[in-house]
Amino acid sequence: SHTGAMATNDTAVDALFAKSGIIRVRSKSDMIDVACVLSAAKGPLNGKRICVVTDAGGPGVMMSDELNRQGMELPVLKDKTQVCLREILPPESATANPVDCLPSRTADQIRSIVDLLAEEEKENVDAIAVVTGNSLLSDNWMIYKEIREAMDKSLLPVIPVLSSAVTAQNLIARYCSKGHIYFTDEVHLAKALRMVAGHYLPDDIAPRPDGYDKRTIADTLSKEPSIMSPRGVEQVLRGAGFRLPDQISVLERKELTDACNQIGFPMVMKVIGPLHKSDVGGVTVGLEDLAAVNVCWDRMMTIKGSKGVLLQSMVSGTELILGTSREEGFGHLVMFGIGGIYTEVLKDVQFALAPLSLDEGLKMIRNIHASPILEGARGNEGVDIHVLGDYLVRLGCLVTDFPEIDEIDLNPVKGFGSDLFVVDARIIKNS
Repeated sequence: SHTGAMATNDTAVDALFAKSGIIRVRSKSDMIDVACVLSAAKGPLNGKRICVVTDAGGPGVMMSDELNRQGMELPVLKDKTQVCLREILPPESATANPVDCLPSRTADQIRSIVDLLAEEEKENVDAIAVVTGNSLLSDNWMIYKEIREAMDKSLLPVIPVLSSAVTAQNLIARYCSKGHIYFTDEVHLAKALRMVAGHYLPDDIAPRPDGYDKRTIADTLSKEPSIMSPRGVEQVLRGAGFRLPDQISVLERKELTDACNQIGFPMVMKVIGPLHKSDVGGVTVGLEDLAAVNVCWDRMMTIKGSKGVLLQSMVSGTELILGTSREEGFGHLVMFGIGGIYTEVLKDVQFALAPLSLDEGLKMIRNIHASPILEGARGNEGVDIHVLGDYLVRLGCLVTDFPEIDEIDLNPVKGFGSDLFVVDARIIKNS
């Protein structure tokens, strides 16, 4: 299956760590950077909204750009906050975010800025990054001292970048005398903030969702072969609470007319038998009449391994994939991403370890690169991500309750708004 092809042991390790609330790093320096953020923030961040306070435009822009690349947010400060900042800083300063205090900044200004942000922006900002160099225009010690006190007392986490590690070496050593951390590079801090902001504690697993019929699923699975029949797949998915378009399996030509009358035109025809239908030309969409259906039947019956066809009403919408794969020693991985025939080419997918809470499902959906498409793009209607999240929860329940399932592919899942349908699916059990 597509899901099985993209799931690896390393994917499983990532999913296991995420499930356990563990932040995974790739180097010793990353480990120290993450530990420093956790120390300064006194634990995980509440979100990914950062305010950058800098005394030079270049470092402030570099950090802002890296935060953007890392998927973090730099919220524009409220009008009231910006008015107050302009009262604290010179007219040439920038006050939207990043806040550029200019090299003339003073310790009193740094203290006032942090206090103001902690008071006015505590609902809008999750952490403050203070980037300061050593301009040699004044003694930096009082600024470092104010930063250190802000780290201890501020209502928002304050994390400093003290970039002049050579010219301010003695002052920085004095700053560190009470055990406070600092970064020497704003880009490293931005990367560490992303790793910490992506952390979440393990969720409690909710009860089985409404409409989840465990008995029907068990009865169907007990009667099916390892590569399940279209009818068996349909019964399992409907039992688990998924929506499917109207569809009928046809194993003999004489059944075509009645089946077409029940489904209605236009329709889709899919070959029954081969595992990857598109790869063998086993999917035809937009059939408008019975003559076209008969021509398509003749062609599909020449495909090696064909046993019949599935007639299905047509569904429009962005193609998505949901799936599961059993990874030895870990359990089942649940996958979500952009679907269709290019799933394995694009690889815009996320994995998590079953079972899932709704919050875990929603995080998977929001973390794919193409998530803005789901909200609607270029005039197209979007999809209800809470319905998608519910589908991921149901998949996690399915493989947790029935570990004899090896793999599931729901590809594609299509529709608009809350009307989302499993258009094609396969389920493979232990042989």
